[in-house]
Amino acid sequence: MDKHVLGLELPTDPRWANIAEKNIEEILIDHAYCEQKAASSCISLIVKFPEKKELVEMLTPVVAEEWSHFERVIEEMKKRGYTLGPMRKDEYVARLNKIEKKGGSREEQLVEKLLLNALIEARSCERFRLLWKNINDEELQKFYYELMVSEAGHYKNFLQLAKSYLPEERVMERWREILAAEAEIIKTLEVRGDRMH
Repeated sequence: MDKHVLGLELPTDPRWANIAEKNIEEILIDHAYCEQKAASSCISLIVKFPEKKELVEMLTPVVAEEWSHFERVIEEMKKRGYTLGPMRKDEYVARLNKIEKKGGSREEQLVEKLLLNALIEARSCERFRLLWKNINDEELQKFYYELMVSEAGHYKNFLQLAKSYLPEERVMERWREILAAEAEIIKTLEVRGDRMH
């Protein structure tokens, strides 16, 4: 899961994992909402682009998988006596959404959404890896390892789907632009222990 695999231009600040471990209740709450949003995002794509057979087939099981991750996060919280608090504003995703190009053909709109989803999965995968490698809670280490592997698969799925709707060269050119913009966002975001991103 290195830079080469995920394509991310800027790694997460190494301090994040240590801060996150000290605020694991907050991280789990935020993580639960991230999984919920990931499932909703896939449902939204299926609803908006029902004629795209390959997309419907690929994302339908992802919806179930993301929702099962939500259930698993809730389970880990329950074991530790935590409850789901209110949803927080996701500054990272809010800023990512500003990168999205509006307009263009239906395929161009779809590719934008697929690439942003791929990026969120890649960054989540990288964060899960940091938690797996750096926290002392053995159960959570195993949990985050499993989720890291799963998110890496989703990231590849979104990228692969994007390449089936527009020429690969165009998709990869746009992907590089999005990665560069995301690196700028990561550079300026505060390192917080109560957010997964």
